[in-house]
Amino acid sequence: MIPLIKPGVSYDAVAAQFREIIESGQLTSGKYVRAFESAVADYLGVSHAYTTTSATTAMHMTLVGMDVGPDDEVLVSDFTFPATGNVVAQIGATPVMVDCRPGQFDMDPLDLTAKVTEKTRAVIVVHPFGQPADMAAINKVAVTHGFKVIEDAACALGSSLPGGQACGAASDAGCFSFHPRKLLTTGEGGMIVTNDDPLAARIEILRSHGGVRGRVGMDFVENGFNYRMSEIQAALGLEQIGRFDPILEERRRIAKMYFDHLNQINSIQIPMSGDIDQCTFQSFVVLLGDDVDRDAVCESMRAAGVETTLGTYAMHRHQAFAKFGYKPGDLPNASRAETQSLTLPLFAGMQEIEIRKIIDTLVKAIDAA
Repeated sequence: MIPLIKPGVSYDAVAAQFREIIESGQLTSGKYVRAFESAVADYLGVSHAYTTTSATTAMHMTLVGMDVGPDDEVLVSDFTFPATGNVVAQIGATPVMVDCRPGQFDMDPLDLTAKVTEKTRAVIVVHPFGQPADMAAINKVAVTHGFKVIEDAACALGSSLPGGQACGAASDAGCFSFHPRKLLTTGEGGMIVTNDDPLAARIEILRSHGGVRGRVGMDFVENGFNYRMSEIQAALGLEQIGRFDPILEERRRIAKMYFDHLNQINSIQIPMSGDIDQCTFQSFVVLLGDDVDRDAVCESMRAAGVETTLGTYAMHRHQAFAKFGYKPGDLPNASRAETQSLTLPLFAGMQEIEIRKIIDTLVKAIDAA
C-alpha cells in the first residue's frame, strides 16, 4: 500500500531534548515553547506567535480575542475542514459560507463581497491545501466594510503571496495547524501569529485560563482557556522548523513530478491559486471530471494498493450547518469541489516509480468508474 502520508519526524532527532524535558520536570510553558514560538515568528516575519493545542483552538481564541460573539456574522471559506465553521458556531456567532472561485479551491472575493452585511465582524479565509488565497482582494473588502481578517493557514506554513509575504502574516491574525498531516507536526498542536500588539496581549492571557501572574499566584481577569502546548510537542516542532526549507522543497519536488505526468490527462484538473513555489502542497489534490464517480475511484485505487481520499468538505452540505439555513448545492463551486476532489499520496522520499504507479492506478480507476 502506498500511504497518503508519512509524518516526517524522527525520535533520534529529539531524544536528547525529550530526556532533558522529562528530567527537568518542566513539561509545559517552558523554554522549548518559547523557542519554538520565536523561531516560527522569525520564519514568518511577525511580531508575536503563540502556540496552542490545535488550529481549531487557535481560531476559537482569536475570535474571542476580537470580541466576536452572539448576533455577529463571520464570513467563512466553505470548502474546508468543518473546524473552521465550528469555531464560529461555538462562540454563538453565525457562520456565513463563502463559495470557491469556479474551478478552484480558494475563496471567491466576489461571493465574499456579496455576503457582507451590517452584522459582519470578521472573515476566516482558508489557504486550501497550502495554496494562497487572494489576500489582496479579501483585505480590500475587509477595509472597505470595517471587519477583521483571520487566515486559516492550517495547511500553509511556508506558503507565500505575490511579493513574498508569508501566508498567515497578511491579516489581523493567522492560525496554523501542526496535525500529523501537516508539513511540520507536533502530533496535535497549533499557533496564532499576529502583528497586532493589543490582540497579542489578550491572547496571551486567554490561553492560560485568563490569568495574569501576581506577586503570589494569579489574578484572573478573563474567562479564559487551557490551550497551552506541552514542552515535548514544542521540542518536536522546534527540530522541524530548523530544517523547514528542505522539508518544503521536498514537497515541491514531488508536486512537480505529479504536474509533469498529470498535465497530459484530460479528465483531471489541477486547481492552483498560486505558482508551485508559492504553495506548500500539504496535500496534492486534483479535480475529476463531473462524469467520474470519485468515490468509486477511491475504492478502486485502495484495492490496487494506493491510499486516496476526498480533498476536503463543503461545510454547507453537512447536517451540522443546516441550522444556519444551508442545504447541499447552495454553494455550487464548493459542492463540486467536495464531490469531485481527490487527494493523492504525497510524503517525503517519494520517487518517480511511485508517482507512475499512482497515476497508472488513477487512470485505470477513472476508466472503470
